[in-house]
Amino acid sequence: MYAHHYWGLTVNGSLNTISIDDLTVAQANQELARLADILGEANLDYHTADAPKYDDATYDALKRRNVAIELRFPDLKRDDSPTDLVGAAPSDGFQKVTHSRRMLSLGNAFSEGDVFEFDARIRKFLGLSDNDGLDYTAEPKIDGLSLSLRYEDGELVQAATRGDGEVGENVTLNARTIGDIPHRIENAPSIFEVRGEVYMSTQDFAALNNRQFDADAKPFANPRNAAAGSLRQLDSAITKSRPLRFFAYAWGEVSSSFAPTQTGAMAQLKKLGFQVNVLTKICKTPLDLVEHYKTIEERRATLGYDIDGVVYKVDNLELQKRLGFRSTTPRWAIAHKFPAELAWTRLNDIEIQVGRTGALSPVARLTPVTVGGVVVSNATLHNEGYIAGRAGDGEIIREGRDIRVGDLVQVYRAGDVIPKIKDVDISKRDANAAPFSFPEACPECGSSAVRDDGDVVRRCTGGLICPAQATERLKHFVGRAAFDIDGLGAKQVEQFYSDGWISTPADIFTLKYRFGTGLQQLENREGWGKKSAEKLFSAIEDKRLISLRRLLFALGIRHVGDASAGLIAGHYSSWAALELALTSACIGQGPQWDALLSIDGVGAVMATSLITAFHNEAERESIDRLVAHLNVQDAVQIENTDSPVAGKVVVFTGTMDRMSRAEAKARAEALGAKVSGSISAKTDLLIAGPGAGSKATKAISLGIETIDEDAWLVLIDGL
Repeated sequence: MYAHHYWGLTVNGSLNTISIDDLTVAQANQELARLADILGEANLDYHTADAPKYDDATYDALKRRNVAIELRFPDLKRDDSPTDLVGAAPSDGFQKVTHSRRMLSLGNAFSEGDVFEFDARIRKFLGLSDNDGLDYTAEPKIDGLSLSLRYEDGELVQAATRGDGEVGENVTLNARTIGDIPHRIENAPSIFEVRGEVYMSTQDFAALNNRQFDADAKPFANPRNAAAGSLRQLDSAITKSRPLRFFAYAWGEVSSSFAPTQTGAMAQLKKLGFQVNVLTKICKTPLDLVEHYKTIEERRATLGYDIDGVVYKVDNLELQKRLGFRSTTPRWAIAHKFPAELAWTRLNDIEIQVGRTGALSPVARLTPVTVGGVVVSNATLHNEGYIAGRAGDGEIIREGRDIRVGDLVQVYRAGDVIPKIKDVDISKRDANAAPFSFPEACPECGSSAVRDDGDVVRRCTGGLICPAQATERLKHFVGRAAFDIDGLGAKQVEQFYSDGWISTPADIFTLKYRFGTGLQQLENREGWGKKSAEKLFSAIEDKRLISLRRLLFALGIRHVGDASAGLIAGHYSSWAALELALTSACIGQGPQWDALLSIDGVGAVMATSLITAFHNEAERESIDRLVAHLNVQDAVQIENTDSPVAGKVVVFTGTMDRMSRAEAKARAEALGAKVSGSISAKTDLLIAGPGAGSKATKAISLGIETIDEDAWLVLIDGL
């Protein structure tokens, strides 16, 4: 639902890189209003709905921008400023609890320089010189849900979430089901409020999600969401069934002093039966803090629970008292956050997957780690050159460091959906780790795997005899942008292929006649019944009528994507015309070759792939068998000269929240636009949703007009 980007917005909602120094008063006022709305919704999503739509990096950047604008324009600060808010209002589903002492959030540090500034601010406030001793504690920042436990005369009488910092939710019954939370403690102050974090271990999270999959229930995105959603169940029996844990790290109201230092207090909490983090360490200098931060960051994937940074606190409680609080954060503590899109983890294996075009793609199998709010256990390694430390053009990357099984590697997501390996720490490499040997034969069919000149990818030469290529092509064929056959997805394709029921797309359209009756009929298969079988056969029949664009994309010809399939279909209009042109075309010469290259978005590489597919004997036979079962609709020629996008080349990127990507493309084409899948100098307009990534950056560098989804809907409203 978010179409806004952290760097700001213009009046009409399009992306804007105006720096804060260049904002006018009117622009600043509008930006603060927008940021208040965005951050308010984001807080509700995170703290109340347990379903954040922003990753931590984007949220933090939005909040920093809000603070910076308020510093430059202090008179414009709003009454509902996000800088004065902690968490979000409690849900109506729980009884409200007013905290006897506010549960505040922490200020953030994002760099080593921020850590040194934190130390300098504290010393200045306390009147200490650089030579005066000052101890800090450094402990992992658990990524879970804050919880306050109130004990009276040793009995647990109340458990409450943070809520908005002043008022939280009463979750006492649910908290009593958590094994790490004692119902009674001995030798504690008569009033003792223990604070900490409810979390779920990564192992328990994986097991929970497996149960969700088995029950056809929606899986959780990450352990934090799973823990928060489990604790905030209205039925405590559900909470009891979830494997929740609790780390204690602070306290609220206490009737009497119980320790002089933070470390002493943590030791007392441990004696009382609470779990405390064993990685908490005393640090004497800011440099010590940073070094411990790096140590914890490297161990992050092996801890068994999610963390998103390291918390630093002044150890002396009397000094904490002197330092006091700002409106929403303590002066004596700060959270040094990990980069939200980066994490270190262990590479456990490298597997080779074979795609529909025969490409051998190396996949990293990782110790699971949360990156950008998503648990990552796999990452792409691109190709054999990338593993060896070379880019596609042969240039050295990572200073020539190769990647080996067992290595400690840095994973990143950034704007990309697919996680990737950014770097490797060879100082942690096992002395016996061997360089990875990329296979020269297909692991699926044993055929030779070769690299053509100029191609960085090694490919299986087995073609349709390769089971991996055959199944991947079939999965592509039934995909959403292709034939989109209801009831026939990747799982069913694999099942039917392994049983010998289908091997080419044409077999799908004879399935009813071959396996609709007799002993082998589909309804007798495990997981199928008469109704589901009839439904599938009906769905297949419905797809005999197919558009030229969908058919061309579904064929899975290398380099021909959804957008280019639409452009080619629009040029030739009919299957007969397209077939005739490609059958008679010659690679590199002749009128049909020239006609192909005249299509906007079609280059020599794509044209060569098209002609090769139609001239390959086995490929052509498969295509002809398929088309014999179909009624291919001619492409509709759009002439909408009144449309503001008629004749323009438009590109969609990022997430579309108010319509699907397919609907957005269809709407654009109906208005006479040409939809492309990539940014180039020919692009006229980019519609960018959240997660736009590199396409938005490239568009800005090329001076291409860029708008968000809201602005796109305004542009085409009523058309």
